[in-house]
Amino acid sequence: MANSSKIYYKQKRLKQLRAFCRAAQTGSISEAAELLFLSQPTVSLQIQALEREMNLTVFERRGPKIKLTPEGQVLYQLAQPLVEGIDKLEETFAAHTGKLESGELNIAAGESTILYILPGPIQRFRQEYPGIKIKLHNVTGRDGMAMLRADEADFAVGSMIDIPPDISYRPSLFYRPTLITPLDHPLGQLERPDLADIAPYGLILPPRHLATWRIVEMGFAKHDLSFNVALEAGGWEIIKKYVELGMGISIVTGVCLTGEERLIQRPLDEYFPTRGYGIVVRKGKYLSPQAQRFIDMMDPEFLRTG
Repeated sequence: MANSSKIYYKQKRLKQLRAFCRAAQTGSISEAAELLFLSQPTVSLQIQALEREMNLTVFERRGPKIKLTPEGQVLYQLAQPLVEGIDKLEETFAAHTGKLESGELNIAAGESTILYILPGPIQRFRQEYPGIKIKLHNVTGRDGMAMLRADEADFAVGSMIDIPPDISYRPSLFYRPTLITPLDHPLGQLERPDLADIAPYGLILPPRHLATWRIVEMGFAKHDLSFNVALEAGGWEIIKKYVELGMGISIVTGVCLTGEERLIQRPLDEYFPTRGYGIVVRKGKYLSPQAQRFIDMMDPEFLRTG
């Protein structure tokens, strides 16, 4: 009877922790219940039982939304990898026995990363593991971080300037800042245009809430110069097209340049930093075998240094 009670206790605790982790990820008891295919009262009771048995409060409750307490944050960091590890035990076992044939991989990335960086790695991964379903989430950096923290993505791929303490990031691919102009533009006659040469002309830039605007702004400010924005446009392909049409010039990251554009390109390494791209993972995240294999293909050294 003692063994039976112990097994029952462990099963009950796993259910409690699973309910707690889903509620922490979504910030909502009702959304956690939907994910777990349980009723909202059942999930609430499981979390209350966990709090009572561990003598702690895991959530601050503010209406329909909930927020982790400091104790809850610690418990979540400990429990989430355990719960996810148990839930994906079958897949992990298959991977360790050389049978990684199914499952799902969720990758968050911005449009430029999806267009210019990920096609090669995804193509290689698909060839090696055709049974694994890949979901690419085209998101901004802010939304990608939210997906990582909610465990809606296994990892992200992109470029980061400020790295939060709960995130591991290591750039492994680097691209030069580059001025692009139409073929007949006066700046095209200069081999090494400086920022004073560029300042009078209208720039086509991504929206100001994105990192590129901030980098350009900092570069000009460092040299006590202002710049003119002729047009804001989302997406490097759109920007390149409008520059080709003569609507302005732009400062882009070399990641978007394929060599097939009808543009003049000039390096701007002296004025703007090289842009790095790499894997982004939430610290403490349990990585599924699928995610681990993909990361190994993109950057084998990431988890040893990240």
